[in-house]
Amino acid sequence: MRVFFILFKKEFKQFFFTPFGWVVLALVLLMQGFSMTHALELMKDKPLAENFIFVSLHSPNFWFYFLFIFPLLTMRLFAEEEKSGTLETLMTAPVTTTQVVFSKYTAALSFYALLWLPMLLHLKIFRWVTGSQAPYETGHLIGTYSVLMLIGAFFLAIGCLASTLTSSQIVAGIITIAALVMHFFFGLIPYYTGEGFQAVSIFHYVSIQEHLANSARGLLDSRPIVYFGSMAVFFLFLTHIALDFRRWKS
Repeated sequence: MRVFFILFKKEFKQFFFTPFGWVVLALVLLMQGFSMTHALELMKDKPLAENFIFVSLHSPNFWFYFLFIFPLLTMRLFAEEEKSGTLETLMTAPVTTTQVVFSKYTAALSFYALLWLPMLLHLKIFRWVTGSQAPYETGHLIGTYSVLMLIGAFFLAIGCLASTLTSSQIVAGIITIAALVMHFFFGLIPYYTGEGFQAVSIFHYVSIQEHLANSARGLLDSRPIVYFGSMAVFFLFLTHIALDFRRWKS
């Protein structure tokens, strides 16, 4: 565990000791603000059928910036070290492939979790500005954070795998965003085709839009835990295999 924490600390610091991490944090903070501003404008025009968090996370710009978070956080994890030659040095050190993969992945996941803390600040600002509580319940907030973390665990694992496949950060980012956009559109298939074909239940099951919507409504469901959790483990396993191949190849 000592080796893991050393590697984790090194990777986690990289997000704060370079301008890159602060730029990502500022970008997400700004876009979260736009999303909640959009929700406020809708509230001003007419009563909302859904709670405030649900409306904020279903604004037009939410999915635009949400999907781009993951390639930004993961494209440098392995590709940068491969390009600079430090990955080969790391892999010949007395560390296991599991420690390297899990430390980098956990560092990215921890930073991703921090990106959503400003949402709590925005909700506080809502109370300060309007003098009243935003229309949501604690269950809505807990459910939303839970599914955002589950989706993040899955998508960051995809990004880690993409970063092990190339020495170019740009290529790793393109592979990641292509995979995520494809997954996003899988969730839209039932809306375009209707419910008239047999495999529609599969697309409902993998739909990040539906899982996030249900959680933002405070609905408890074990399906996202099983799906996102198992897929995160699967892609981390593939990352381990890809990195192990490089290790023995070198």
